[in-house]
Amino acid sequence: MDISNFQYINVVFSQRVATVTIHRPEKRNALSPEVLSEITKAFKSLPLESEVNVIVLTGGEQYFSAGFDLNEIRKLEKLNNEAYTALFHETYRSILFCPLPVICAVGGAAIAGGFDLTMMCDFRYASDKAKFGQREIALSLTPILDPLWRIIGLGRAKELTLTGRIYDASEAKLIGYVNDIYPDGQLLQNVFKIASDMAQFDRQCLTETKQLSQQLLNQDLDSSMRIQEWLFRTYIGSKENHQRIDTLLETLKKNKH
Repeated sequence: MDISNFQYINVVFSQRVATVTIHRPEKRNALSPEVLSEITKAFKSLPLESEVNVIVLTGGEQYFSAGFDLNEIRKLEKLNNEAYTALFHETYRSILFCPLPVICAVGGAAIAGGFDLTMMCDFRYASDKAKFGQREIALSLTPILDPLWRIIGLGRAKELTLTGRIYDASEAKLIGYVNDIYPDGQLLQNVFKIASDMAQFDRQCLTETKQLSQQLLNQDLDSSMRIQEWLFRTYIGSKENHQRIDTLLETLKKNKH
């Protein structure tokens, strides 16, 4: 993957983890068309990198994203908004349907379109100064409700979208939107540790598990059980399965003595 042409994001590879950092600090990482295009390109390209098992999306320790670039939106009219809207949704889909696990590290404010980006990730961690808000309603814009309701439930999703209020990190964790909170300045190192531990697992098993989690939501219970049985049969007894069992047994044996 050629990362030299990116102007508004940085991509760093380490220990089978690709960290994608939105980098437009002078605008608090506002999502201009150029920023969106680069994020989309990264998330479409990274799954093709065989040495990448997990992706982290962040805006750094200070920001996540202030959301829509309001100057860009102000230029739009109803008759010419299709390309801009399509660009946002292409970016959303590139993250949401990325076959690799995507972890979001939120260091600061994630508002409106910035909040929507966090929603597309598989799970989220925040610094204790992070803020979350789906502020579209305040701009007479309709918000993204799906997959939000799948993450926090329909009642909470309605509250968040219809009130447009800002939630701090503790509130976001309380409603189940954020998995954990870290002190300011310690977010990225903790999230990288989680990501690099995950990245040691079998790549195909990671992607199948993510796909399963998305597929089950649209199935009845009986179909879900059958899909899970079939996937389990696919992996149990495989070479990778045997190797990992052998490694674990050897570790347990050593720890006994």
